Amino acid sequence: MNNILVPIGTSPNSSDTLQYAIDFASKFGAQVYVMDVITVISAAGSLANVEQKVAQSSKVQIKEIIDTVNTGKVDIKIATYNGDIVDGVKSIHKELGIDLIIMAPRSNDIKEELYLGNTSGRIVKQTNIPALLVPKGTKFKPIKSIMTAFGSGILKRNRVLNPLVAIKDKFRASISLLLVKRPGYSEEDLQVNTALLDLSQKLNITEQASTYLGVLEYFQKEQPDMLCVFRRKRGFFKKLWEKNTVPKSEFFVPIPVLVLSVKKV
Repeated sequence: MNNILVPIGTSPNSSDTLQYAIDFASKFGAQVYVMDVITVISAAGSLANVEQKVAQSSKVQIKEIIDTVNTGKVDIKIATYNGDIVDGVKSIHKELGIDLIIMAPRSNDIKEELYLGNTSGRIVKQTNIPALLVPKGTKFKPIKSIMTAFGSGILKRNRVLNPLVAIKDKFRASISLLLVKRPGYSEEDLQVNTALLDLSQKLNITEQASTYLGVLEYFQKEQPDMLCVFRRKRGFFKKLWEKNTVPKSEFFVPIPVLVLSVKKV
């Protein structure tokens, strides 16, 4: 895990997410890129340096946030993009090769009752980069237990597990698997990928209407430090594929959620 991207806004809470990302990155010796997104639409006859001025002003604000955190020995760089945030994430990933995105589950301006906000929801939904969703105010601590939940054991490529493997190895974490039988599941869905099985200490199987209901059933029993789920169109955040926001009433766990990128064959 070499390059970590942190898309942050300019609210006071942004420093919490950045501090978590820095503390996390320090364990891997990773480079942290703070994503600075600006939107400048140049009209005919406008000043040629408008974009440069806006970018400079935004960079000053980002630097002020960086000055509020303890960077330790982690190298922090600012990656600026003019345009849509999802396009920006994809562009930066293409240029740098991002191993993980660390962000708060919701945007700074999203209503408190939402777990997953519009901006974070779009990044999770429309990119194919592993993401770690860190609830507001979460302080970094070593990850000792990870609950990995899924409705299908099918994996097209074992390398989608790389972030999970890296975290497991770095913190010597234990992994428990939760297979949720959902309505309409196939026998193939119940055949858990051997690489995933090899990572885990135990496999729990439950039957629920959705994967996240299965998570809520086992969350109190397991009390994990991290939840791991897969990004699938019929996967954990089923409603995420219908809309970009997910209310807390539908799902909320007060721990980091690792979202792995995988598509079924």
